[in-house]
This record gives sequence, C-alpha cells and structure tokens, in this order.
Amino acid sequence: MSDDRPASQPSRSWLDRIIGAFSGDNEEPSSRDELISFLKEASTRLSLDQDGLTIIEGAFDISTMQAREAMVPRSQIVAIQADHSPDQCLPIIRETAHSRYPVIDDNLDEVVGVLLVKDMLPLILQDSEERERFKLREVLRPALFIPESKRLNNLLREFRDTRNHMAIVVDEYGGTAGIITIEDILEQIVGDIEDEHDIDEEDDIRDLGNGTYAVKALTPIDDFNERFETTFSDEEFDTVGGLVMQRFGHLPARNESTELEQWRFTVMNADSRRIRWLQAARTNTGTLADDVARSDH
Repeated sequence: MSDDRPASQPSRSWLDRIIGAFSGDNEEPSSRDELISFLKEASTRLSLDQDGLTIIEGAFDISTMQAREAMVPRSQIVAIQADHSPDQCLPIIRETAHSRYPVIDDNLDEVVGVLLVKDMLPLILQDSEERERFKLREVLRPALFIPESKRLNNLLREFRDTRNHMAIVVDEYGGTAGIITIEDILEQIVGDIEDEHDIDEEDDIRDLGNGTYAVKALTPIDDFNERFETTFSDEEFDTVGGLVMQRFGHLPARNESTELEQWRFTVMNADSRRIRWLQAARTNTGTLADDVARSDH
C-alpha cells in the first residue's frame, strides 16, 4: 500500500521563522531598532538562542560601523622593518604570534607591503648562506590601503573578493592610523570572547579600590593626566596603551607589569594584537590615600 503522505520537510530556516512571525496580527517593524527588539521579544517563538541574536544584531551593526571603530590603533601596531634579516624578524614573530605583519621603511607612515609568516617557512630548510641572501622585500604581498571612514560591511566584501585578510587604515593626511583584519570585523558580528578578566564598565577609568584603577588602553593620555594630575607626554602617543607598550618594547601578555613615573601598569586583558585593559597603581604608596580621596569627588 502506497503512502500518499508528503515527505517530512526539513526544519525551517531562521528567515522562514522570522517571516512567519510577521503573519497574522503582528505589526511589521519599521526600523532596525524595532526589528532587533522584536527578535529579542520573539526569540523563544522563533527558536533563536542568544548566540543567534548576537550574530543577527552584529550583522546589522557592521553596516553602520567604520574602519576607525574596529581597527588596531597606530600605537598598538606591531610592524617589521623592510631591511630586517630573518634573524631580526623571527624574535618579533615568536613573541607576538601573528600570521601577517605590515612591513615598513623608516616609520609607520611608510608601509611597503605585508609579510605572511608562511612565506618565511622555506627558510627552515636553507643553510646560513642562503638565509643571509634572503631579502624580505622579495616575498612581500601588496598592502591594501583604506580610509578610516570605510564601512565594515563593504570592507568585509572587499576582503572576500580580493582574498586579503589585512588592510592599512589611513587618515585624511595619508598617514597610518591603524590596521584592521578580517578577524576584527568578524568579532564585531559574533561579539568578544569574554572571560573573568573582562571589564564590563563603559568608563575608560574605573576605580577598583585600594588605590588601583582599571584603565582602558585606548584612554587618551590627556584624560589620564587630568584624572590623576600626572604629566605623561602625548607628543609621540595619544593613548595610555601606546605609552605603556613603548615602555615594554613589545606587545605584553596578561599580568606583565612595567613602571612609568611612579605608576605601575599591569596588563589585565590583552589578545595577540593589542592591549585592552590595564591596572594602574601608584608605586609611591604614600600618595594612594590622596588618589582615593580625589576619585571620590
């Protein structure tokens, strides 16, 4: 006896469920914010979990965000000199563990290309003479330059079409403002991977008590100076993170510390490309009470 029942249908996609939710008496959202609010309210009915909602909202966000909002700023760029030998490059690569690096001549405003670490792998099989003849410029990939104002959704499409994974972000004067990778854009969609060391406060500087402070690495030096009556120079770097990284001389890992003008800075949160949060405390314990008192006003 034949079975005339229709074959089982595959589970409906998110789009099918969203379209179905607008049927009947539901009022169609008229803006992005209304759509996001609707999806949050109807998440159970649409079988959307929090991860799904985060991805949908992130996909909307990148259409309005610009490269300057997601880039690694100039002060935190790890670059390689074009005239470096392999023996000079390898310690930097080993320390920072990136897969690609901007390569510069005299300074960060003179980017001549991008080094893919995999292009240096053949050196492993070469003897010392061949390694000495190695010219970094001969293996560089062309650098992609984009303005700070470029929309992230357009940049993601350009990355896909050109198969680039990194772009050099330039300011209105043609100087290097930062770098941005495809991973930086994807992070805007799926969200940061948070752990117990992440700081939830929106403030750039957060009082942790006992004379210690959590300081966002992108905090302008002027703001830090104004808050704590310090005199750190902003001639070379704009942010506290840039100032601290110069002191380290490398991209530091979590819990590394350094001292600057009677202040101890400890890395609280960092990834393989940038410092995110620092813990700051005066090394002169006699002034801690004054700092705490000042922060209460």
